[in-house]
Amino acid sequence: MPILTDEQAVLADLTATCSHLFGFTLFKAEPIKRGWLNLKWKITTDSGVFLLKQYNKERFKKYNQEDLLFAFEQQTRLFAHGLPCPNLYTYQGSSFLKSAKGEHFLLMDYYDGKILPSGSLTKHQLYDLGRLTGKMHCILNDGSLRRASRAQFIPPSIKERLAHWEDTKKRAIATGKEHLLPLFEAQATATETVCLEALHTNDTGWAHRDLWVDNVLFKRNDVAAILDFDRLKYDYPQLDVARAILSGALGREGLNTDFALAFLDGYKEYHTVKQGFLAKSLLLLWYMESTWWVHPKMDEEEGPPRRFQLEMAWLAENLQHLGERLEGR
Repeated sequence: MPILTDEQAVLADLTATCSHLFGFTLFKAEPIKRGWLNLKWKITTDSGVFLLKQYNKERFKKYNQEDLLFAFEQQTRLFAHGLPCPNLYTYQGSSFLKSAKGEHFLLMDYYDGKILPSGSLTKHQLYDLGRLTGKMHCILNDGSLRRASRAQFIPPSIKERLAHWEDTKKRAIATGKEHLLPLFEAQATATETVCLEALHTNDTGWAHRDLWVDNVLFKRNDVAAILDFDRLKYDYPQLDVARAILSGALGREGLNTDFALAFLDGYKEYHTVKQGFLAKSLLLLWYMESTWWVHPKMDEEEGPPRRFQLEMAWLAENLQHLGERLEGR
């Protein structure tokens, strides 16, 4: 009998559990190499085509299970209200399933579509993503859910953030990373220009909180599905707007303003936004994420972190001119 790899053993465990719970016969399983640590497969069965998502045991330790269960409930609610996102299958009322060998996993609808590279979305694709983001925010904040006592991100003071960048520079020098100092200096210089009162941090609500190109499927010019609601929490919906625009419209030549405004035009089908909304959304995203991606070990990272580093560097260099470029939108 052949020895199974760890991945094959997990797949065998999950599909055996699914066959027991849902009564289907597996015909084919194709791995989906996307995401960090969690395993995914497209499975073809006699009952249809599904996606299996396993939660890596080490990564799972970083999750709050109650938060995950709440996020899955909202994904199901969004699907029921017509948002294109995968329907989750339940057993005895739970969508968060556990295999015979203790693996946590989801079984959901499989969507055809492509994940597109960062900065490569078309104007129409961004418009459609903006429209669906607006619809998603409308459903999440329709009054069905209680407002949380506070947002997930509480912006630190300018003094605290400047102290962070000073400490980052010291750590870089101590570890021989002097070549990164200009990047840290740019972040500190940009921080000095920020007016925290202008960030509209009273505009809180339920949001996806991970809305970048790796979590959106496209079919030609339209969004086929919005994916991965694991990080859904009470925060600032405008962060979803900024994350999607930056991910989709920031290319080699900088931010494509027309494409960014196309996203906003789609979003405005569901929401009235204040003047300066887009520029302030990008500013808030930068203030939250810059310390995540710009640090002394950033040159050792690969994959998505490299893209996020590029975005934070671009924002730091362009913060002062965002309002002018986006014409007050």
